[in-house]
Amino acid sequence: MAEFTLLNLLNYWWCFLLTAVIAYLLGSINPAVIITKIWTKGELDIRTVGSGNAGFTNVLRAVGKVPAIITLVCDALKCVAAVLIGGMFFSLITFSNVNQTEIINIGKYLAGIFCILGHSYPLYFHFKGGKGVAAAAALMLTEDWRVFLVILGTFLIVFIISKIISLASVTCAALYAPYTFLITFFFDYDGTNLWYIIMSTAAALLIGIFVILKHKENIKRLLRGEEKKIKAKK
Repeated sequence: MAEFTLLNLLNYWWCFLLTAVIAYLLGSINPAVIITKIWTKGELDIRTVGSGNAGFTNVLRAVGKVPAIITLVCDALKCVAAVLIGGMFFSLITFSNVNQTEIINIGKYLAGIFCILGHSYPLYFHFKGGKGVAAAAALMLTEDWRVFLVILGTFLIVFIISKIISLASVTCAALYAPYTFLITFFFDYDGTNLWYIIMSTAAALLIGIFVILKHKENIKRLLRGEEKKIKAKK
């Protein structure tokens, strides 16, 4: 069994490629668009109403609670599927001096990143999708439940106080990398796996920045005090 080096890791390029392509294609399936059209019998395209965002919050405001919940669940499930597939491919990569779980987790992060990209820029829907919050949450849950629980707690606290989903989402996106570093460093670091701590934190940072950038218009409205509090269509 070979030892872990960057060159040896690159020998498994096909794992990276298959994970990225499959995750992106899964992410491109946009439940918000599909469910809204089914729910309204083809009369409404969620991308043409409200904020124009093809995601949970806009469906909640423009269509209703039930389709919004279905959208949220489907968004999460597609990312869970992508992450599990990524982990499966990377489970084929073995090195004598590296914990197998850490290699699998790198595959999960890679799958999650490309699933989020597919969700936000879906191939099947003219590259106009959502902001990736539900997909990112599903990645956290599937990859590291400890980070997910801390992020979930933060989200609930901010949302309960503000009643603004975008504020809670942006706050969690900003804290994703710090939470990931603190949890992996204090609970997983064994003196030899600093590379894994760095890669995990870098992946979380990349996802967090992406989600924040997708919320740039929300951030502008928050700064002006114009961001609407959550109110579902009945």
